[in-house]
Amino acid sequence: MSAAVLAGGQSRRMGQDKAMLPLVVGGPPLLRIVLDRLRIVSDDVFIVATDRPAYAAFGVPLHTDAFPEAGTLGGIATALLRARQPECLVVACDMPFLNPSFLAWMAEQPRTYDALVPRVPGESRQGSGVIWQTLHAIYRRSCLAAIERRLAGGERKVIGFFDDIDVRSIAVAQITHFDPDLRSFYNANTPSALAGARSILEGDPDVAIGVLDGRRLY
Repeated sequence: MSAAVLAGGQSRRMGQDKAMLPLVVGGPPLLRIVLDRLRIVSDDVFIVATDRPAYAAFGVPLHTDAFPEAGTLGGIATALLRARQPECLVVACDMPFLNPSFLAWMAEQPRTYDALVPRVPGESRQGSGVIWQTLHAIYRRSCLAAIERRLAGGERKVIGFFDDIDVRSIAVAQITHFDPDLRSFYNANTPSALAGARSILEGDPDVAIGVLDGRRLY
């Protein structure tokens, strides 16, 4: 399985490049934390971004977004175009609490889907009373044609192409087996959210940073 980090956003709500901000003073930037988590489940880890020459310092391939005006959906399409493997885990650059055990479980699931996507209760612009965690999901290359058709038709919502593919959802009961507080999906994308992430870390450092086989992942 390949693994891609989408880092092409403008960080307007943060006011500066959120991927380069440390979770704690003197610690690694958010993007480094995310990349290190993905290396646990993939040996083909890369970044999708545009106009980010500084990201070359992270030591993984940096691929220019092939659909720069198409938002997250275009980023997912670019990831599938660039992935070496038929399946690609796609996450965002501002997710400091990715859970290694949950990622490993997802990677081990039979590849009998086009997309494997966690689904949790909540309200969002998706408007269904549940939230598809589209940036904590595995997509197969078989999704690419459906995404490109939607992009050509002006679609930008990620779940807009789900009707065209075989989506396997991950229920919240399965997620909480690994991640009781659903921290995997925490986005440190505003100053207050980053401060909240730091508070989580101060209150529960082992769980927040993640421990795998007795090894701290920070």
